[in-house]
Amino acid sequence: MIRLDSIGKQNGKQIVFIEASATLLKGEKVGLVGPNGAGKTTLFRLITGEEAPDEGQVSVDRGISIGYFSQDVGEMAGQSVLAAVMDGAGPVSTIAAELRALEGAMVDPDRADEMDAIIERYGEVQARFEELDGYSLEGRAAEVVAGLGFSQEMIDGDVGKLSGGWKMRVALARILLMRPDVMLLDEPSNHLDIESLIWLEAFLKNFDGALMMTSHDRAFMNRIVNKVVEIDAGTLTSYSGDYEFYAQQRALADKQQQAQFERQQAMLAKEIAFIERFKARASHAAQVQSRVKKLDKIERVEPPRRRQTVAFEFQPAPRSGEDVVALKNVSKAYGARRIYDGLDFHVRRRERWAVMGVNGAGKSTLLKLVTGSTDPDAGTVALGGSVKMAYFAQHAMEVLEGDRTVFQTLEDAFPQAAQGSLRSLAGCFGFTGDDVEKRCRVLSGGEKARLVMAKMLYDPPNFLVLDEPTNHLDIATKEMLIAALASYEGTMLFVSHDRHFLAALSNRVLELTPEGIHQYGGGYVEYVARTGQEAPGLRH
Repeated sequence: MIRLDSIGKQNGKQIVFIEASATLLKGEKVGLVGPNGAGKTTLFRLITGEEAPDEGQVSVDRGISIGYFSQDVGEMAGQSVLAAVMDGAGPVSTIAAELRALEGAMVDPDRADEMDAIIERYGEVQARFEELDGYSLEGRAAEVVAGLGFSQEMIDGDVGKLSGGWKMRVALARILLMRPDVMLLDEPSNHLDIESLIWLEAFLKNFDGALMMTSHDRAFMNRIVNKVVEIDAGTLTSYSGDYEFYAQQRALADKQQQAQFERQQAMLAKEIAFIERFKARASHAAQVQSRVKKLDKIERVEPPRRRQTVAFEFQPAPRSGEDVVALKNVSKAYGARRIYDGLDFHVRRRERWAVMGVNGAGKSTLLKLVTGSTDPDAGTVALGGSVKMAYFAQHAMEVLEGDRTVFQTLEDAFPQAAQGSLRSLAGCFGFTGDDVEKRCRVLSGGEKARLVMAKMLYDPPNFLVLDEPTNHLDIATKEMLIAALASYEGTMLFVSHDRHFLAALSNRVLELTPEGIHQYGGGYVEYVARTGQEAPGLRH
C-alpha cells in the first residue's frame, strides 16, 4: 500500500533519513519507535505528502485514503462535538453535505427547471452515501465519542469551549469515524484516561485497514501492533512482532554487537602492539607491512548506540512515622456536585496506593486534599509525624520560571549542592550537554515534567504524591522512572492511566465509583484479577 524507497531527508543541519526504506502493507499494524527528535512526525508528513523527500521516493497505491491524526489540532468552534466529528469524517461527510444541499434544491421553486438533473444527481449521491454506510454515520459517531469519554452534555455542547486535551479527542474521533484505508496516528494515547485508552485499543485491534502509530504507552502499543519500525540514526529497521518482541530483539542485537565490537578491539590492540614492537626491525619488515595492510582493509565494527537513559538512584529518604496521612469523615463539594461525603482513608508507611476512577470521580481532588492544596468542607486531613511530602501536580510545570535555564532552576532549588552533582542529576533526567542551558519557556511538555521530577527527587521526600506523572514522558524515561521508584523506600499515593506504571509500582488500590469507594490490598495486577476489569469505568 505504502512504500518508502531509499529516502533521504534533511531538516536544516539535521539529517533525518539516509537511504531509509520501509513498507506498510494491507492489514499491518505498525508501531513507529525511536528517540524524541528521531523523525517520527517527519515520516508521517512524508507519507501524507505534506513534505517531500530530498532523495528516494514515497509511493502510495492509487485510490488509497489516508487519515492522519497529529498533535497539531486546528481551530474548532461554533458546532456541537457530534457535528464537528461527523464533519471531519472524510468523503462520507462531504457526500452527506451534498445530499442535504440537493434535498434543499428539490423543494426550491426557483430551480424547478433543473429538477430532472437534480433528481438524477441525488440518485447517484445517495447510492454512494449508502455504499459508504452513511445512514449509520450519526450512530457510529455517537459510539466513537462515547468511547473516547465524552459525556452527553459535552457531546451536545460547543466544541470551541473544550480544553486542548478534549479537542484532541475530537480530532481523533474524526479519523476513527472516517475509517480510511490507512490510519496514521501520532501519539493517539496522549490525553486519554484509562477507560478511553482501553476502548481505543479494542477499536484499533478490530480496524481492518492498515495502521501506523507512535505511542509512549508501552502496554497500549504492545497489544495492538504486529510489526515495529524503528527510526535510529537516519535508518528504518523493521521487526515482525509486538513491542515486547521488538524490545527483546533490540536488546539481543545490542548485546551481540557489543560482543563483536569488544572481540575486534582486542584483536586490533594485539595487531597494533605487534606493529609497534617490530616496526623498527628490518628482519620483521615484511610481516609488519602485511599486518598494516590487513588493518587498513578491516571493516570496523561500531559499538551499539547508547540510548540516552541514565539510571537514577534515590538517596535514602528520612523515615516517616507509621501513619503517613489520615482522612476522617471528609466531605468535599464543588457547587452542587458532591465529590466526597464522609470519606475515611488511611495511608501507612511504605504503602503505594494507586487511585482509580472515571473522569470526575475525584482522583485529583483526593490528592489535593492530602497535600493541602484544597481544604475539606468538613472532616479532617492529618499528616503523620516526620512526613516529608512532595507533590507532582499537572500544574507543577506551569510554575517553572520561563527565563531561568534548566541548570539555574536546579541551582535555585539546591543552592548548597555541588555543580557536578547537579549536572549528574540533570543527566539522569535526559538533560545532557547544551540541554542544561535551555530556558524553561522553550522546553517541551516532556522536558518540563522531567525537570520538575528532578527537583522533587534530588532531596528525597518520604511521601510522594503523583498526579499523572508519566503524561509527557517517552517510553525510555518512563522505564527509568519506574526502575527508580521500584527501589524507593518511601510511601506513594498516585494517579496514572499507564497500566505498565500501575502494575509495576502499586501495592494497594483505592477505587472511586458512583456506588461507593472500595479499597483493595495487593496492587493493580491483583485488582485486575479480582475485578475482571482493567479500570472501574469498564464494569458492566
